[in-house]
Order: sequence, then C-alpha cells, then structure tokens
Amino acid sequence: MTESRRLLQHFLAALAYRTQKALRGAPDSFADFRAGTQVRTPHELLRHMTGVIGYARSMLHGGDFAPPQLPTLAAEIARFHETLAALRADFEDPTLTARISDEQFLHGPLSDAMTHAGQLAMLRRLAGSPVASENFISADIRADNVSAVQAMPAAPDPWWRADRPPPAPGPGNPYDESGG
Repeated sequence: MTESRRLLQHFLAALAYRTQKALRGAPDSFADFRAGTQVRTPHELLRHMTGVIGYARSMLHGGDFAPPQLPTLAAEIARFHETLAALRADFEDPTLTARISDEQFLHGPLSDAMTHAGQLAMLRRLAGSPVASENFISADIRADNVSAVQAMPAAPDPWWRADRPPPAPGPGNPYDESGG
C-alpha cells in the first residue's frame, strides 16, 4: 500500500473520531434538530456524509451510490461507519484502480465529509448541547479504527465550559486558567 493510501486511511479514522465526538452524548432530540429553513438536520446530514463516502467508493468500483434515509439516527450512524470501513478496505486493495487521484479523494469527497463533521459539532452548540473542545493533536486516532467506538478526548481543553462561547485561539485566551 502506498504512503498516500495510508494517509487516506488515517484521514478516514480522523473523520470517524470527529463524527463520533460530535454525536457522543447528544440528546435524542438532536437527530431532528433543524437550525433553520433549508438546513439539514443531523439525521439528514449523516445520511449525506454516507452518500459522500459512498460516492468516493464509486471512484474505485464504478456505479452510483444514493443511500435511502434510514428510520433512525442510530441506524444512520451504523451505516456511516460501515461505509467508512468499506472505503478503508478499498484503499488497501491493490486490485482496485481509482478513477481519481489520491489527492482528489482528499480534496474532494473526504474533505467534504470532514466539513460536515464540523457542521454536526456546530449544530450541537445551536441545539443547546455543545461539544467540549480538545487538542486534536493528542487525540487517540488509529488508522485501523473507523468504527463508532472511538476513544474519549486525550487532551480536553481545561478552560472549556458549556455556558461560555469559544474564545479566540492563542495566548491571552481569557478562559485559560493555566496561566498560559
């Protein structure tokens, strides 16, 4: 397997981690939360993310991928991680020839899906159930784990509070209680 394919597998694991971070502990009502007109609900957004990853698979297998909406968010989550696992395996299969480059996988469907993981986290805040921040550099992300079972944050930000808006990054963070 090429180094770029190993990195794509790691990216998929980071996507799984960040998606689960955005979903972990969400209230049941979160699935159908709608932030505004023409804004996808988390349930719809996760289905779209599965479609984007399935589209990436079509670049290796041909055909189309248009997943029907499943009845529950839990079912959507399971299908999303199954689709991630299938793409991860595809990237390992030397018999598959892609119609696009590894760089196009990254800046196309994979980056699109990661953007949506961030949208899930933003929707959590808008829904009144914000996700704690963390230093993702320290996250326990393993390229072989694209499942829904992800590690808890290894380096949560000590200043984070659910009742405060996130501060600007860098020194001088007014919520930084460490003195740095």
